[in-house]
Amino acid sequence: MQIDITGQHLDITPALRSYVQNKFERLERHFDLLTDIHVVLTVSKLEHKAEATLPVVHGKIFADAVDADMYAAIDALTDKLDRQLKKHKEKLTDHTDRASVRTNAIT
Repeated sequence: MQIDITGQHLDITPALRSYVQNKFERLERHFDLLTDIHVVLTVSKLEHKAEATLPVVHGKIFADAVDADMYAAIDALTDKLDRQLKKHKEKLTDHTDRASVRTNAIT
């Protein structure tokens, strides 16, 4: 998994980079097909914004989070992406299960 981190009005420090990488490793547990992730960290006056885009099998997943602290915004972002990836994975597996149930009911 390759993580591309971009900062707007913010320098990406090694501590911030390692924090993002450690948090995004959690997403790989639920969905193995993650190849690259684009993360944008933005600072404007009193709010810190973290947003990420993940290409998945049938589209892209996008989430963003705003908080007073950048680390809290990254935590909220990974929580949102975690829920979205679980939901996406359930949709993928649910679709194939319904097809097999129909064929078993017919025979």
